[in-house]
Amino acid sequence: MSELTRRDAVKLGALGAVTLGGLAARPAYADPVIQADWVLKWSPNPATDGLRAFEGLEDDRSGSHKPVKHIYVEGDHFRFDMHTRDRDGSDRQRNESKGMRSGNTVHKIMKDETWKITYQAFWPSSLTATTRFCHIFQMKVQDVGGPLWTLTPRAKDKPTMTVDTRRDNDALTSHDAGDYTAMQNKWVDVEWDFKASNSGGYLHWKISDAGTVLADGRTTAVDLWRDKNYLRPKWGIYRSIESAGLKDCYQLIRNYRGYKWQ
Repeated sequence: MSELTRRDAVKLGALGAVTLGGLAARPAYADPVIQADWVLKWSPNPATDGLRAFEGLEDDRSGSHKPVKHIYVEGDHFRFDMHTRDRDGSDRQRNESKGMRSGNTVHKIMKDETWKITYQAFWPSSLTATTRFCHIFQMKVQDVGGPLWTLTPRAKDKPTMTVDTRRDNDALTSHDAGDYTAMQNKWVDVEWDFKASNSGGYLHWKISDAGTVLADGRTTAVDLWRDKNYLRPKWGIYRSIESAGLKDCYQLIRNYRGYKWQ
């Protein structure tokens, strides 16, 4: 798609509110105002793109819950289901989508590229914070071990949303991103922007509720290039079965956008 002009960005901002009784009311969703140098590459429509919005799916790979489909379109959003019986190996569960696709084009995040990925997520009470891993977003490299970063609700003193990142030496750092309970049972805006580099890279994250910022953080102590293949995001639920209190649950996501800095 063609590059957004600054005039277009201003128009987007102006369209972000509607008038209701003389007062500005927030619509169900308005695209964020994106700087002129961000170029929209990916904006799938669930109704027309369906699951081809993604490069691939990892839906009950072990066949533990046939013939149930755990990833599907539901109205204006994508739904990711997880049941306590689902298995992806003996000690974990995984129902995730991976990558970004527009038609026959797979959008690959390559070395030294800068991207912004935004979407809206709904995390119900049943999607509990856990004592072991429970990733609801990952940035991965195919055929490389652990994720470069994850979004993970943790059962600490109180349920806490965390962003877990890895350094050049693969050391893990967990960043507390806010009260997970305050982010649940509503549509929240999630935003990532990052540079995929060994050095000079960064990761910025933000989670907002109708314009109120619930989480906002940035780190440069992260390795976002692994010298092979390419980066691709993953959405869904990937969790250990060794946590107490697991429930049948789901995650809803809508209004995916992928922008590349050019």
